[in-house]
Amino acid sequence: MIKKLSILVVTFTLMSSCVSKKIYTDLEDKYANLKQENRSLSDELEALSSDKTKLSNDLDQLQSSYDKAVAERNKLQADYAAAKSNLETLKASYKALEENSSASIAKNAQKNRELLAQLEAKEQALSVENERLKALKQELESRSQRVAELENVIASKDAAMNKLKDAISKALTNFEGKGLTVEQRNGKVYISMENKLLFESGSWYVGAQGKQAVRQLGSVLAENPEISVLIEGHTDNVPYKGNAQLSGNWDLSAKRATAIVNILRENDAINPENLTAAGRGEFAPIATNDTADGRAKNRRIEVILTPKLDEISKLLNEI
Repeated sequence: MIKKLSILVVTFTLMSSCVSKKIYTDLEDKYANLKQENRSLSDELEALSSDKTKLSNDLDQLQSSYDKAVAERNKLQADYAAAKSNLETLKASYKALEENSSASIAKNAQKNRELLAQLEAKEQALSVENERLKALKQELESRSQRVAELENVIASKDAAMNKLKDAISKALTNFEGKGLTVEQRNGKVYISMENKLLFESGSWYVGAQGKQAVRQLGSVLAENPEISVLIEGHTDNVPYKGNAQLSGNWDLSAKRATAIVNILRENDAINPENLTAAGRGEFAPIATNDTADGRAKNRRIEVILTPKLDEISKLLNEI
């Protein structure tokens, strides 16, 4: 039995030494693409927040213009009513003065013509203002509807991610207190698993308990095909001195991330296109590397779940 195991170890070492450079190059390319995708997603989320603020400001301005237009329309209506009342008074006076001198009649007639001209001008201005008010109201309603749709989509995405977080927390409840945390922030769900749950020191082989945790996570991801899954490997800042085929902590972190991806891919319901593995070495710590406890927290796998934003982008383009 020991002889067979020795043969297997030698075979595995020879195979690994043949493909490690290619795997490393592939992972480097994937990591570069991942950084660009992460940067694009961050920019897109910031743009969404900025656009939402701008839309709210536009709505406030439209509402203010609408209120001003209503006030102007009301003033024109009041002026029109006053002019009409004056006209009726003048008509009555004109009738009473028909028996008076022609000079008085001519004077009243002139005033009557002037008031009629004023009345026609006010009617025309009122008509133009009503049309402007109608167009402004339609634009306000259209913008309000699009903003409401955008807010509903964002709220729906947040609710879906919160539901996903709860489902993951429930699926991984047996691993609480064993170096696993689940939290939601910035519209994403972050699952952090310390190496003590997954790997032996210096190794990228996932132990039985770690495989169980990853597979239970995979069962939840399989039910959420619209989620992008980024698996990041992290290490502490202690230089790696293990297997000679690895160049250092960065290489080790990439292999550990890939090991998690391979376990998730055992679930046929998970779309491989949604999975990305990346090694970040010691360059994204969450705790100090000056203490053993801090270094233990930095040695981790982070699974970052991001919703797809196609629907939100479409709404923004329509506004």
